[in-house]
Amino acid sequence: MNTLVEIQAAVAHLPGQERKALQLWLASQNEPEYAAAEEQRLLESLDNAIRAIDDEKGISLPEVRSRVASWAAK
Repeated sequence: MNTLVEIQAAVAHLPGQERKALQLWLASQNEPEYAAAEEQRLLESLDNAIRAIDDEKGISLPEVRSRVASWAAK
């Protein structure tokens, strides 16, 4: 298969479960796209987290687990 048309024709003949697996695999190949402002906020947040850890202002692992568990329950 050398062209998109050939690939599309082949995909049309895949069973549903294989088509879903291909869809998931293709989606996993994409890198997330961030807007410049969103990327900047993410980087600033990571910088703040690193500074807090360096200043020993972080929270304990048991506290993290507790918070994540409460978020997951919502």
